Amino acid sequence: MLTQSRAPRYSPQDQLVWKVLFDRQTALLHRRAVPAFSAAVAQLGLCRTAIPDLPMLSAQVFQLSGWQLVPVGQALSPETLFKLLAERQFPVMTRLRPMRDFDFSPEPDLFHDLFGHVPMLLDAHFADFLHTLGQAAQALCPDDAVARRELWALYFFTAEFGLVLHNGKPHLYGAGLLSSAGEIHHCVNEATPRPAFSVETVRHTPVLGTRFQDQYFVLPTWEELADCAAELAGVLMPVPHRNAA
Repeated sequence: MLTQSRAPRYSPQDQLVWKVLFDRQTALLHRRAVPAFSAAVAQLGLCRTAIPDLPMLSAQVFQLSGWQLVPVGQALSPETLFKLLAERQFPVMTRLRPMRDFDFSPEPDLFHDLFGHVPMLLDAHFADFLHTLGQAAQALCPDDAVARRELWALYFFTAEFGLVLHNGKPHLYGAGLLSSAGEIHHCVNEATPRPAFSVETVRHTPVLGTRFQDQYFVLPTWEELADCAAELAGVLMPVPHRNAA
């Protein structure tokens, strides 16, 4: 069951963390993030000087995209997340990472969600993709653990750690990359594999939630994002005794 959380009063230390993170990520993402991200950050008026007011930002996002922001105080299960996505709602953690987790936060926090995820909701291709994922999850058999794990892998390697070709070069759009300096440096390292995106490959790739990813998948075009969700949903339609296989 989802329990919504009120955003706390953020301390001067929290405001400093936001400012330093915002400045550093903005510099790192220059020419590395998809254009839709930078455009949305500007359109929403996100800035270094203050942590956004969540109710006001939610109203703005709803007006621009039809999505609502839901404040939460703890990490959600994939099932709860997908239920929200099916209703065009996106959870935002109210906790902000401490200084010691600047480079890599082991779990989502306010900066990861507001800076990494929320701007991408203004892109119709990305928002429709999330909605399709949420709807697909609701159509799965409740006890089909295999299908749910594969759907989560698709979300993870797109919404969290996805890249897409733009002008012939990989650009970042996943929030786990957009919000983490350490993850960016690891991703762009020449030694890190960045294979072409394939639903068949991604669905069987292990999710690494507490350390940098072993590889990052690159979509050939932005328009193909929604097709990925529909393709996997078609594969994962309820199959009797799937878990027994």
